[in-house]
Amino acid sequence: MNWWQAILLGLVQGLTEFLPVSSSGHLMIFKELLGVDGEGFLDFTVTVHMATVLSTIIVFWSAIWALLKGLFKFKYNDETDYICKLIVSMIPVAVVGFLFKDKVEALFGDSLTVVGICLIITAVLLFLSDHVRIGGKEKKQDDAKGTPLAEEKGPRNGISYLQAFIVGIGQSLAVAPGLSRSGTTIATGLVSGVKRSVMAQFSFLMVLVPILGEQLLDILKVASGSEVLGGGVGVGALILGFVSAFLSGLFACKAMVALVRKSKLSWFALYCVIVAVLILILG
Repeated sequence: MNWWQAILLGLVQGLTEFLPVSSSGHLMIFKELLGVDGEGFLDFTVTVHMATVLSTIIVFWSAIWALLKGLFKFKYNDETDYICKLIVSMIPVAVVGFLFKDKVEALFGDSLTVVGICLIITAVLLFLSDHVRIGGKEKKQDDAKGTPLAEEKGPRNGISYLQAFIVGIGQSLAVAPGLSRSGTTIATGLVSGVKRSVMAQFSFLMVLVPILGEQLLDILKVASGSEVLGGGVGVGALILGFVSAFLSGLFACKAMVALVRKSKLSWFALYCVIVAVLILILG
């Protein structure tokens, strides 16, 4: 992977991470279009995801800081409740990561056919999220700020422990390239009855720890000498990809999250279907 490929792929990651169209799937598509070698590409994927996680932390810093302050009051308040639900949502992806990591890595090295099929699945989920709601329809007026501490009727913080776990199952399935993490988690949350504004923020916060943990494991492997940083990609490409994904993600995060909160996800479903059909026909 050369420097301009790393920058371009970082841009793709930053601009697609916050839309329900699968950033990993688009990385696979552009990897093939640019003729990038597959060796070490999973390391690059984790690195650019780390960059967009940093973008997410910066954009949602006020909410994260409020949660941390509430946590260290050492009582079960709204903030503690929200953090506990985030932890519950991480359980399924942790199980997949520890037990099926090799199979996940094999998926990332597979053909674009997998991406095309998973994009169709993403499209179906997005379409269902606009037309199926368990527990009643969502009100027209949503919380504009999307803060986790808003007082509403129903579950505390707008999401129950069961709904958090269901959303976590969605995230665990979205490790496959082409299955959008944000699309899958938001869709499963909406179908289970969580409001759009609540789900938009919860979806982006719940991924922070899993991706940070994955990156920490890679760093520990490098430190122990069991793996080489980059593994075929190169340290320079990782750095350029990280910076590119971080800057584009920082620019796009607020606008794209707002778009997800307000727009019908069926439009994104149509986009996913078009891309999937092109992949399956031309691939």
